[in-house]
Amino acid sequence: MISRVAATIEPARRIVGRLHVPGDKSISHRYAILAALAHGRSTLSNYAPGADCQSTLACLARLGVEIEPGARAITVLGRGLRRLCSPQGPLDAGNSGTTMRLMAGVLAGQPFSATLVGDESLSRRPMRRVIAPLEQMGARIEAADGRPPLAVHGAALHGIAYRPEVPSAQVKSAVLLAGLHAEGTTTIMEPAATRDHTERALEEFGGHAARSGLSVSVSGDQRLHSQSLTIPGDFSSAAFWLVAGAAPGSRVTIDDVGLNPTRTALLGVLRRFGARVDVFAVENQAGEPRGTVTIEGNDTRPLDITPDQIPGLIDELPAIAALAACGADVTVRGAQELRVKESDRIATLVAGFRALGLDADERPDGYSIRGASSRPRGGVADAQGDHRMAMAFAVAALAAEGPSTIAGADSVGISYPGFFDTLAQLLMP
Repeated sequence: MISRVAATIEPARRIVGRLHVPGDKSISHRYAILAALAHGRSTLSNYAPGADCQSTLACLARLGVEIEPGARAITVLGRGLRRLCSPQGPLDAGNSGTTMRLMAGVLAGQPFSATLVGDESLSRRPMRRVIAPLEQMGARIEAADGRPPLAVHGAALHGIAYRPEVPSAQVKSAVLLAGLHAEGTTTIMEPAATRDHTERALEEFGGHAARSGLSVSVSGDQRLHSQSLTIPGDFSSAAFWLVAGAAPGSRVTIDDVGLNPTRTALLGVLRRFGARVDVFAVENQAGEPRGTVTIEGNDTRPLDITPDQIPGLIDELPAIAALAACGADVTVRGAQELRVKESDRIATLVAGFRALGLDADERPDGYSIRGASSRPRGGVADAQGDHRMAMAFAVAALAAEGPSTIAGADSVGISYPGFFDTLAQLLMP
């Protein structure tokens, strides 16, 4: 059900401040799953607090994994490969496509059947891209029209060489997780580089992923070992503060944020936009680079995001759209993948920005927002239950002439429960 809980955003001349963002959502999912497949007790500090990552923990718990929550860390007692328990009832992935796709990869190699379900939004999202390779490996998956619920019938898997048509870190990760349970070697050859958190995390848990160019391979029956790991701040959550800090007169510093090079293409976009971006104190912990980023708004220039840039920016595109509120034209092409996210992000973005007073057009594979000739007046923008839409509209509304209302604002709880509290701390009238 789409929430109608609203938040009111008052105009702000600038934002200034220093902050931390919650633990990285993508890394949290992967650490929890690999900890469950490892032997021994793992401790995961700064685990992402949002509902999506809690859905992954809930699914693992229903599969017999002992999980101890804590204020600063969670503890996961791993069961090892092929040793999960047949669940009593369906596994609820909530709104999390990452949970559903990665857990499908894990379940494909288990000696039982299980059904993955999701909320209304997730139940509309296509799953054929993950079903096809898992069935090639030997699993059987039932899904009406290729959409959830997914009835996954585990089997003795065999390794495959798979080349997806569309780059997807979630599909890649599902295949690699299934490959850990398969006989022989499993290789996935990507058409373009996607985030590599699964490969890095596997190495941290004592496994091995062989990488060569755009190909990555895993062998089956690896023995994973428990670890104590700290998760860096989520770069995709930080993206909204980086965009807000790119407005002329604003300055924001974000500490201990993940700086995985497959995730940070936004920094180059912000430099092209005209902002000053400084990155320092970079160190590598648990296979993931992290550090401090400071952004200071200066000039504003038009942006044209081309199809070849999309794989490295897919989660940051809603934040990038909000740059138009600073007075620049923003065009995105080749991003048809946005149609099948938590909402149709192309249609939702365009409708929301129009409601705020910006001149925006929808395209089949993207959008054009003409911020140079239109400025946000204020209005009511509907996030359609999509957390990234709610945050994008909130950032754009800072530049409006009057107050703005974000309908469905509590959807930020999916990834960033404290978003609006942090926004209030950064505002400068």
